[in-house]
Amino acid sequence: MSETIVGERGMVVAPHRAAAEAGAEIIRAGGNAIEAAIAAAATIAVIYPHMNSIGGDGFWLIREPGKEPRYLEACGGAGSGATIRAYRDKGHDAVPARGPDAALTVAGALSGWNTAYELSQSLGGRLDRPTLLANAIAHAQNGIAVTRSQARLTAEHHAVLSAQPGFAEIFLVDGKPPETGAVLRQERLADTLDHLARAGFLDFYRGDVASEIASDLARIGAPVTRDDLARHEARLRPPLSVRLQQGTVYNAPPPTQGLASLLILGIFERLGVKRGESFEHVHGLIEATKRAFLLRDRHVTDPIFAGDLSMHLSPRVLEREAAHIDKSRAAPWPQPARKGDTVWLGATDASGLTVSYIQSIFWEFGSGCVLPATGITWQNRGASFSLDPKSLNPLEPGRKPFHTLNPAIARFDDGRIMSYGTMGGDGQPQTQGAIFTRHALFGMDLGEAIAAPRWLLGRTWGSDHTNLRVENRLDADLILALERAGHEIHVLDEAYSDTMGHAGALVRRKDGRIFGASDPRSDGAAVAA
Repeated sequence: MSETIVGERGMVVAPHRAAAEAGAEIIRAGGNAIEAAIAAAATIAVIYPHMNSIGGDGFWLIREPGKEPRYLEACGGAGSGATIRAYRDKGHDAVPARGPDAALTVAGALSGWNTAYELSQSLGGRLDRPTLLANAIAHAQNGIAVTRSQARLTAEHHAVLSAQPGFAEIFLVDGKPPETGAVLRQERLADTLDHLARAGFLDFYRGDVASEIASDLARIGAPVTRDDLARHEARLRPPLSVRLQQGTVYNAPPPTQGLASLLILGIFERLGVKRGESFEHVHGLIEATKRAFLLRDRHVTDPIFAGDLSMHLSPRVLEREAAHIDKSRAAPWPQPARKGDTVWLGATDASGLTVSYIQSIFWEFGSGCVLPATGITWQNRGASFSLDPKSLNPLEPGRKPFHTLNPAIARFDDGRIMSYGTMGGDGQPQTQGAIFTRHALFGMDLGEAIAAPRWLLGRTWGSDHTNLRVENRLDADLILALERAGHEIHVLDEAYSDTMGHAGALVRRKDGRIFGASDPRSDGAAVAA
């Protein structure tokens, strides 16, 4: 069960309590929600290294009181050496998921921190970067306690990760996976964060840190160069949105799958479901997910090539997609699941400034490559590229890969603002749909909406068998009804499964009261300032 926390001065939600505490401390010190989010993001990049890193990407939704949310895209493109010919010449049939050839895109997260920090300053923020990063630096210097999920994932992928440059020196103990509770120190990362705090976040791309990064990437044979780093910049762009009966929901445009998350809600609303946790509710969301993913997989790519996808969120399109759904039968579903390990965090302050932020290195520990001079673990987001030049997402220098990441904010007509999100690849839109409909449509308590049994449409890892995975707490009669409707179901052995992602949400009411909750599947917390 997830407890719903109530506060008024501000709140931060993150999938690790220490990160939420770091953000809340910033608000208590007079900082705003953006500053709190940067502090939480820096801390969680240190203490949840299997899920994210400053060597990854980030996506922001930032809403100022009384204004439409701003979308901040901080993801990098493929390096200069990342060509289909180069990968084919190395004998690759697909982009590798691990190793130097997987470390093929520029890490954009720090560019997002920089733009968010500048925006914070323009809104009256007065805390300096050393203050925002102090907690993260201390954790890196003094050591982190290995969480259950870090220990488990390190052990599961030990064989492939231990072979990657720099990994064993940082994340293994005497060559073996660490036990839960073991202390791991990251002194080089502490030095890097300290330097970035003093020199500025853009030093990651154009300064001394950039030089060290480029040298290490060249040494291991990764295709990202110093010039690639220098050319990178974060971008402020309009978000996607969908109008629902209760208000407007916002999410990230391409290269993310934010379109899918909004499609699910828009399609589901048109099914006219009246009762939460019913067959109609769960079946409706699953079938809406199928329709949303079909559209996503046809259209979402690098934003330059995708263009404006808002037309797919029009009432006409949503009604057309809803009409394809059989309310009593499951549609066939042969699509593969997309993997992803990520962190979502949210923050709001007393003024109502609200942030929804997501940060990731794609798979657990990303490429597995840890750069020795800086201690940075580099992402493998480029693994979502194709080596087929005719595909929707072909590998080419400068191009941005498909992202599963998508932060969400909802603005309700009654004045409430909801910031929510989760990790979990293909599960992100599905979990967002479950949490939003449970809380916003059917009145479930926020903590209960996050903790309640979840499902995931997609292939089971290690198997070619398509099914619908559900936690074993899901009502037995509901499972039977879904099976009778044609859903092929695999009941997981776990009551609270990491497979379902680590979600979180906060809601600020018009009267200033804030409600927040974190996922019992994670090590997280909602912390009031």
